[in-house]
Formats: sequence, C-alpha cells, structure tokens
Amino acid sequence: QVSLVESGGGLVQAGDSLRLSCAASGYTFSNYPMAWFRQAPGKERDFVAGITWGGAATYYADSVKGRFTISRDNAKNTLYLQMNGLKPEDTAVYYCAKGRRRIVGNDAREYDSWGQGTQVTVSS
Repeated sequence: QVSLVESGGGLVQAGDSLRLSCAASGYTFSNYPMAWFRQAPGKERDFVAGITWGGAATYYADSVKGRFTISRDNAKNTLYLQMNGLKPEDTAVYYCAKGRRRIVGNDAREYDSWGQGTQVTVSS
C-alpha cells in the first residue's frame, strides 16, 4: 500500500531554513504529481507547493513564493521542500501528498494519499 513518511521538521527561529523530506513507497512514485500542504492549529489544510510527475513544473502558494522550493528525486522516491527565510506564520504541520491524477492541483481533494505530517515551528 501507499506510504508517505515526512521528516525534517523542527523548531527554528525566524529567518532560518529547514528542508523537509517525504519518502514514498508502495507505488510508482515517478508517475504521479506530488505536493506539500500545511495546517496550522484551528485552520484548514492549505496548499503550499506542487510538482509535476517529472519535476519539470512547480507551483507555489503566493505566501511562500520566492522562499520555498519543491523538488523531487524520482530515483530515490523522495519529495523535498526547501524552506528559506522562515516566518512565524509558517508554523504548521506540513504534509506531503500524492496526486490522484497526472496534474498538479491546489485542492486537497485532488490528492489521495497523505503522510502523517511533520511539525514546523518558527519562533520570532
């Protein structure tokens, strides 16, 4: 079965950087788009970034554009999110997700498998 396992979260100060990883297994990773979402306490799960199956195209929420970079290594079945210039408002649980179809969307309903999440906390 599909398994997605995130890692790399932690407690950092504003302006610091973190790199999240998502190890995928149980399916052909290179056939599907992937995305990162995040959910802060009391808020909905929001799209952060997405990447096409081959990695040729990437998409970002306006709030992270220019600071975060999504990438993937299909040989390692791993998705990444490089986060630079972190802000307190980036504090959330970050989830990786596998797309249902071969296009990237920003709606959580377009993703059919999720990891357990990794906590990112940014102090001011």
